[in-house]
Amino acid sequence: MKTRILLVGGFEETRFLAHSLLRKGYRVTVINEDRDQCESLAAIKGLQVFQGDGSKPYVLEDANAANTDIAIALSEFDDANLVICELCKKQFHVGKTVALISDPEKTEFFRMMGVDSVVCATTTISSIIEQQALMNDLNTVMPLGSHVQVAQLIVPADAPSVGRKLWEIELPKAVIVGCIVRGEQSMIPRGDTRIMKDDRLILIVSDDDRESAFRALAGELV
Repeated sequence: MKTRILLVGGFEETRFLAHSLLRKGYRVTVINEDRDQCESLAAIKGLQVFQGDGSKPYVLEDANAANTDIAIALSEFDDANLVICELCKKQFHVGKTVALISDPEKTEFFRMMGVDSVVCATTTISSIIEQQALMNDLNTVMPLGSHVQVAQLIVPADAPSVGRKLWEIELPKAVIVGCIVRGEQSMIPRGDTRIMKDDRLILIVSDDDRESAFRALAGELV
């Protein structure tokens, strides 16, 4: 029987994961609260989508969480992700839970509360940024595995993405903007994050989508 995976919350991360997991033969279900995002996700062949707040037991029940092998909480709110994992584990008896968090100081607490795997986006992206090889050149590329790489670019002032929210930019589906470095600050972007000139974008991108992603963000292949 195929492994059944439930993705709760998030959009760009969820879309990327859904594509990847479906290609590997998993059965994937998504819960998302935003109607427009649900419609976009529903266009992915083989993906089952439910609209609703994934931190509510009745929504998890509608999505058949009790028959899920792995639940992955991808909400932008750490506390919501903890609730989702707790409900999936204790009420619906999901075999394994995974939580995405933004605050690395919460990692140990999440584990103490029974979350099987805790992924801190801030820690992960920061470790990438700190690698000198990644920061030397604008077109630095670090391969992650088969046909996937971490790449970066600096957004020029005349780029088509300047001033636009991330969700408004027509990026390939399998592209994730993992981090934005703006001046001395770094941030994990959300769909409503606006791109500014001179932003340094850290991308997780497939070999096939790298050129189109760079053109959408910078207006040229850099």
